[in-house]
This record gives sequence, C-alpha cells and structure tokens, in this order.
Amino acid sequence: MIDDFAPDGLLAKTLKDFVPREQQQKMATEIRQAILDEKNLIIEAGTGTGKTFAYLVPAFRSNKKVIISTGSKNLQDQLYTKDIPIIKKALNFTGKLALLKGRANYLCLQRLEHHFAAPGELTKSQQVDLVRVKQWSTKTSDGDTSKCTTVTENNPIWSILTSTNDSCLGSECPNYEDCYVVKARRKALNADIVVVNHHLFLADIIVKNTGFGELIPKADILIFDEAHQLPDLACQYFGQNLTSRKLLDLAKEIMLCYRTEVKDFVQLQKCADKLQKCTQDLRIAIGNISQKGNLRNLISHQQIKKEIEYLQESLNFCYEVIVLAIGRSSTLDNCFDRVIQYQELLARLLNVTVTGFSYSYECIGNHFILAITPLSIADKFKDLINERGGSWIFTSATLSVNSKLDYFSQRLGLDDAASLILDSPFDYVSQTLFCVPRYIPSPNQRNVAQQLVSILLPTIEANQGRCFFLCTSHSMMNELAKLFRENTALPILVQGETSKTQLLEQFVNYGNALLIATGSFWEGVDVRGDILSCVIIDKLPFTSPDDPFMKARIEDCVMRGGDPFNDIQIPEAVITLKQGVGRLIRHHQDHGAIIICDNRLVMRPYGAIFLNSLPPSPRTRDLKKVINFLETSKNKSVY
Repeated sequence: MIDDFAPDGLLAKTLKDFVPREQQQKMATEIRQAILDEKNLIIEAGTGTGKTFAYLVPAFRSNKKVIISTGSKNLQDQLYTKDIPIIKKALNFTGKLALLKGRANYLCLQRLEHHFAAPGELTKSQQVDLVRVKQWSTKTSDGDTSKCTTVTENNPIWSILTSTNDSCLGSECPNYEDCYVVKARRKALNADIVVVNHHLFLADIIVKNTGFGELIPKADILIFDEAHQLPDLACQYFGQNLTSRKLLDLAKEIMLCYRTEVKDFVQLQKCADKLQKCTQDLRIAIGNISQKGNLRNLISHQQIKKEIEYLQESLNFCYEVIVLAIGRSSTLDNCFDRVIQYQELLARLLNVTVTGFSYSYECIGNHFILAITPLSIADKFKDLINERGGSWIFTSATLSVNSKLDYFSQRLGLDDAASLILDSPFDYVSQTLFCVPRYIPSPNQRNVAQQLVSILLPTIEANQGRCFFLCTSHSMMNELAKLFRENTALPILVQGETSKTQLLEQFVNYGNALLIATGSFWEGVDVRGDILSCVIIDKLPFTSPDDPFMKARIEDCVMRGGDPFNDIQIPEAVITLKQGVGRLIRHHQDHGAIIICDNRLVMRPYGAIFLNSLPPSPRTRDLKKVINFLETSKNKSVY
C-alpha cells in the first residue's frame, strides 16, 4: 500500500515544506480503509493535523466519484483554488474537477431578460447596475456572479437577477440550454471530484420536484469538512420557512408577468400589490417586539394575528386571479405553484400545536422569517445515508465532548459509524498558557463589561494589543468596544463596522490591535504568527434558553425524561468554546495565552467537562503570570 504521508512518501518528495505528521498519516489510513469497506467514519482531527490533505489524498486515489462539502463558500473556494491544485499536481491526478455553488451564485438569464424588458420597478442605481450586468453577461462563460468585476458581490441587484428553487422554471425555461446552473450541474455530473458546501448539499437534499430537480450528482464517497456545523444546519433545512423576501419576490414576479407577458390581465397587478402590502404590513405590525422569538407567542398578539389573516387572504386572492390565466405564461404558472406552496406553509406555521418542532420567527432589518424546525433529524439523516449508500466521512477539529463523539453521532443518527479522535500535533504545554483570572465578576453581575475592561486592560496593553476578544452577545461586544476606546490608545476593531475580510486585514496591518467580535469570528478565522498572541472569551458560550430552537429542544428533552443541561446545553457550549479557543494556535511556531472570564470553569462541577475538552495547556489564575508568559514568548513565532 502506498503511504503518501511517510517521510519518504510522495508528498514529502513533491511538496516544499511538507512535514510528516503521525496524526495525518493515521487519519489518511483510516479514511482509505473506510472508502475500501464502504463504511461511515467520524474523525475529530485537532488543529494542525493537516486534515485537508489527509482526506484529499485517499479521495483522489480512490478512482471513485467524490463529493466534498465544506462549511462555507469561502472555505469551498479555498479548497478548490488552493489545496486541491497542490494535491492534483503532487499525485499527477488526471481526473476532472468541478466547483458547484448554489443557484444564488449564478446569473439567471430569464430574470435578466424580464427586468431588462421592464426596468421600471428598479431604482435608478439598480438600473445602472442592470446595464452593467447585461454587458458582463455577454462575456461570462459560467455566470458566476462573484467574477463580475463591475458590480460588487454583495450588490442587491444579484438577488433580483438570480433564481431560487421556487422561481426556477427548469426545463420549461426558454433559456434552459444556456442556463449557467444547468451548465454547472453538467460539469459536476462529468467530474470525478466535486466541491460543494453544506448549505448547498442540504438544500439540494430537500429540493422538491420543481425546476429540474437536484443539482448535486450521486457519489460513492461523501466527505464533510467542518462537520460540527451539520446537525444544526440539517435541522434548519429539514424544516420549512416562509420569509417576507419570498413573498415580496413572488409579488414582483407576478407584476413582471403582467408587464411583459400577460399585459391584458390587470387583476394581476391588483393581487401583486395586495400581496406586497400585506407582507409589509405584517413586518410593521411585528415591530421591535424582539429580533427573534417564539412564533406561538407572536401570533397571540391580536394585531399580528389579524395581519397574518390579511396575508392569507392576499394569497387566496392571488390564487383566484392566477388560476384564470394558467397556461398563458410559464413564469406565471410557476407563480401559481408558489402561491399554493405558501398557502399550505402558512397554514402549517399557524398550527403551532404539533409536537416535535420548534416554531420561531426572526426579524432582520425590514424582513421577517417564520420558521418551523424539527428538533431531531437523526432518523431522516440515517435514512438519507442508507438510501444513497457509499462511504460518508465526517471531520472537524471540534466534534468531541469530554473525549467522546456520542453527542455528534447521535444528532445525525450515525450509530454504526466508526470513530476516531486525533490530538493536535501542536505542543500546547510549551506554546500556550490558559487563565481563568481571579476576582472576575460573575456573568450575571451588574457592570460586568466595566469590570472586565479594568481587570484585562493591563494585560492587553502589555501584549501591545495583538488580541481577539470573543463575546457571546452583540450587546457585550458593543459595550466593551465603547469602554476600551475610552480607556486605551490601542486600535480597537469591532465586528460589523466593516466586512470580516477587511477587519482581519486591518488587524494584521495594525500589528497592535484589539479585535472585539462575536458570532462568525469564533470559527473559520486563521491568523498566524505573533500578530495574534492572546484570545479572551467573555464567558462560557451557553446558548440562551430563550432561543426558540434551544427552548424547544430543552422542553422536548424534559418530556423524554432527559436532563437538558447535561444532554444539550453543556455539549453545545463545549463545542462552541473549542472553536473560540482554536483561534489562537494555528501553527507549530505560534505562542499565546487563552483567557476565559468565567469562574464557573473552576467553581462548578461541570467546569471539568469544559476543561477536559480543551487542549492540555498549563493553567493559572494569575494575570501577572500571563503577562510574563506573553513577554517571554514575544517574537518566538518565526515565518
């Protein structure tokens, strides 16, 4: 058997700076065997294992059809443009490769034609962008919106000019043969290795028999990187949601049909206007009750219930009008199908007595989401694996809780999967120091932010910034940012004030910044060297019990006789904490300190579960020792 990862193996011979790692060899061997046996495998591979190469090499060597799914589009692009070409060259791989993105990443020619024929609904700036996209469309070969240099990737024009599963006409579309999504799928069908992301993979599973069906081809091997994201994402995708964006998009589509294809049917404009008005009125009625909450509580408000009834009436009106024009336009026929779908979904969302589901709503700016989410998808996911067959590989640096993979495997129904935990090859004992400072306030005390700034600022300034402060809430993030800016001359960077990419560039360029963030900065961020030598976390990242999905899971766990704190809340918090701590050491020459401002780690019995799940760093409660360690470690990183 070829050992590509040995000191004298092919990778060592062909790749500059390749360092053989026992953990990487072990991981590749286990994956190779799982592929041969057509078995399922779960692997936690600690940071620095080199897991990407460890799964790519056996995948390329397998001579089978492979789907690789990543946690985000950014990781997907990185894998396809950076890592895969390296392995392809090293192994002299001659097979075909394909990158497949979701529909929203490809220009829809039908929508472009419709809006170009009737641009009156667009603002002046959107009309300018429409012309730019039209010019680009004559040059592009794949319709990938990220490659359009004249219109930015986050420009709102793209949501108008890309299709969804609901709006796609499939083989009925006049532009079907030239469709960029069709072309991308054909390329994927003919490829040996296809790179997707979890969102696309899950959306593809549940796509109904609309349009031209699934985008992702069947495969013999499925590999999921950053697999810790899958359980929650799968719950969302196996659920259903009705959004104001979908409803407003439907209203616009009906109006476009009236202006371009069925100009003699004025009732179309009336029903589109009514649907648009009722959708906007519902958002206004929801107001600022909360950004997120329980749908059961929301519909108990009389005014909101009345607006939802008006929304139902507007959908009924759309049905009555469009049914009279069936067959006159493929686009209008598609609108009719969507009206029926939204009627049924709204009725289901309002029947909040069905158990086993979370009913929730969320407001984001001027839009709302009404969602029903299953509390468990273990059986569905298990059925999916059995139906598709082949070998399924799940890997991440953060899957285990207290050195066990049970929590992850149970949530996805992977009872029969083999499992393996590989420690990081990094020397945490000499590279890191872990601190739960003395005299820090309890998380529920008043003026916590003020006290944390007072206690931690000397350490941060002694380290000359070079620090991430990861928060568990936006309110704490904003309060800390305000206080730090009042009390130090160090550059303070805050999530949300510019894009994530720009923030990280600024952090590196400053060289002495404090970056205060939440949410997305807990994972998927890779800053190497002494630019980042301290990670501070404000408290243990327990999901709020008021979160609708968490609250429903807790209630369901109690009904089944379980202990929600130990069975759900602690495991979820452990995995999130491991992600945050993992931002610090990204290379075998990195050094730094981890500071967690939560006494529960050392005062509560369950703190041991968290500590046992983290890397084996030396521990202290003395911030002076942290300062000494950081000063001693300064400039040890060499790149």
